[in-house]
Amino acid sequence: MASFSSNIRTVEEIFKDYSARRAGIVRALTDDVDEFYGLCDPEKENLCLYGYPNETWEVNLPAEEVPPELPEPALGINFARDGMNRRDWLLLIAVHSDCWLLSVSFYLGAQLNRNESLYSVPMVFTTYRKRLFSLVNDLPTVFEVVTERKPVRDKPNADSGNKSRGSTKRYSDGQAKSNLKLAEESYEEDEDEHSETLCGSCGGNYSADEFWIGCDICERWYHGKCVKITPARAENIKQYKCPSCMKRGRQ
Repeated sequence: MASFSSNIRTVEEIFKDYSARRAGIVRALTDDVDEFYGLCDPEKENLCLYGYPNETWEVNLPAEEVPPELPEPALGINFARDGMNRRDWLLLIAVHSDCWLLSVSFYLGAQLNRNESLYSVPMVFTTYRKRLFSLVNDLPTVFEVVTERKPVRDKPNADSGNKSRGSTKRYSDGQAKSNLKLAEESYEEDEDEHSETLCGSCGGNYSADEFWIGCDICERWYHGKCVKITPARAENIKQYKCPSCMKRGRQ
């Protein structure tokens, strides 16, 4: 069921595959959650949640071949649907989905440089593995997105207002294709770059562990919690106006 792309040859291509599959799963557990919930009928056979390289998702039966072409997701996610609190059930699937995404990426990573000599493979693979994990680790996990602990999109940048004014890119997209380049930058450098960004409401410093949103009018950044905006709600905002700009607009 989990489609395999035999033309994957680099760490960047594996990361692109990871990002796309992750985007599909995030969509299933957030924007399409009601549809996903309905498909997970406990009366059906063992079902799995798949994310695909084209950023789509599917609830389907597991692969029949043993061993499968790619590692398989958690089996039988539908059986616990009605026996658990809905949110707890979704979080459990999110955690298992994170594990599956990593297993697929590292499986694909094992295919890199397979024509190298037996002596050189361990060292080569270790280097690829470290680089791949570094890229993957720069994105919030599916679990963090579903719990709204981290933004779906990239960390705020004080200069990004001029580049994305009037666009939903003003707030934090692990799903965006431009993320590949951003993810390659080190986490420490990113923290330094945004350390002076202050919340326009409470004056607090920027923190990578919190959701932020930028006003498309005054270009100031705010903690999502300070302006009562969640990542899910932000996804549907085409142009965000902070409370101050909204107040000025009424005068």
